[in-house]
Amino acid sequence: MPSLFDPIELGAIRASNRVLMAPLTRTRATDAHVPTEMMVEYYRQRAGAGLIISEATGISPQGLGWPNAPGLWSDAQVEAWKPVTEAVHEAGGKIIAQLWHQGRLARPDVNKLQPLSASATRAPYHNPDKNPYGEARAATLAEIKEAVEQYAEATRNALEAGFDGVQVHGANGYLVDQFLRDNTNLRDDDYGGSPENRIRFMKEVVSAVIAVAGGERTSIRLSPNGETQGADDSNPEAVFVPAAKALDELGIAFLELREQSPDGTFGASSVPKLSPQIRKAFSRPLVLNQDYTLEQAQADLDSGLADAIAFGRAFIGNPDLVERLRTGAPLAKDNPKTWYSSGPEGYIDYPPYQAQAAA
Repeated sequence: MPSLFDPIELGAIRASNRVLMAPLTRTRATDAHVPTEMMVEYYRQRAGAGLIISEATGISPQGLGWPNAPGLWSDAQVEAWKPVTEAVHEAGGKIIAQLWHQGRLARPDVNKLQPLSASATRAPYHNPDKNPYGEARAATLAEIKEAVEQYAEATRNALEAGFDGVQVHGANGYLVDQFLRDNTNLRDDDYGGSPENRIRFMKEVVSAVIAVAGGERTSIRLSPNGETQGADDSNPEAVFVPAAKALDELGIAFLELREQSPDGTFGASSVPKLSPQIRKAFSRPLVLNQDYTLEQAQADLDSGLADAIAFGRAFIGNPDLVERLRTGAPLAKDNPKTWYSSGPEGYIDYPPYQAQAAA
């Protein structure tokens, strides 16, 4: 059985180990969604991951309504990403861009636009009186086509910026997920109703990305079990297993699943995980994510359930996470108060273990 520290071929990308860095929103871009110098150092420090999946990165002004998150639609953004990818490559790492359209979760106070979604719905918020999300309008067929083209254009920009590939963000209640799930997709046309129809938008997006990057440099993230940011499904197995089969047939490099558990520390659900069923439907590399320990990660590799594991929050305070896991060194705690702040504190000032131990 492979070790977590063995290399793996993820399509055209040869990852040096099976510890992937999951996408982590950190809000260090400018107000115009342009990457900053701090981000160069942040990603360079974490280049020991087998593969870095970048923070969610907006494909268009319509699709990005989150303050200080980066984008990939303008020349300035592309140019600012180039030093990031160069730094990762110089440090011996690989990095792909996660392509993000927030759909109804794009905040109007940020992008000054009415949200676009599968249907006319409004995302919930923990404080209803302060809900920042707007009432989304149902995308027209022309707007669906435009969104698909924006994913393709963002893919071209990602490759121009030096990324090794891309990942479509199809999870966590964002636009692709809004089309997949039956409580956010209320359409009665070719994009709604049956699971086959609700999968259609995802397939068109992934096909458009493949047409630019090739299947061997294309991946997607899904979150099949449980509610996330108000998006839910009455029968997730009926839509996500066929979705995985369709992705297998499209020939993507790998599929990543964020799966919640009843005792999850960042979102929890009692809805059963679908990775065992998806494993049967998807023959290519399968990457699992959320709340993994080293022992749990290796166990899922040993059983054949997963081919690699994506770690997220552990990379925040441990830029050298792979080496710490390999040597059994203790993991540093991070400061949640600086996850979404604006400066270097809690971003690029976490030392590697050797420096920490010597201090």
